[in-house]
Amino acid sequence: MEKPYEKPFETHEEMKKTLSTMGLGFHISYWLGIIFAVIGVIGDAANITLGLESTSWLLLSIAALVAGVPMLVTWAVAMHLLGMKVEK
Repeated sequence: MEKPYEKPFETHEEMKKTLSTMGLGFHISYWLGIIFAVIGVIGDAANITLGLESTSWLLLSIAALVAGVPMLVTWAVAMHLLGMKVEK
């Protein structure tokens, strides 16, 4: 898949296809972050190690959530620009 900023979109269909993958990527990253955080909290509350220490799970959660931010920003800006074009 090409990066969305390498060249401008030719059609609305191409833009929607790219936005769909960006939105999906953000949702996957978001839910992974939530799942990692829950595992970290459960491991800390039960005082057991669930594969990793609870601090590592929480740091992994933060990394997953931060990794999703560029996809979310790209999706939001593209949706805004698409909406401005439709209004005209």
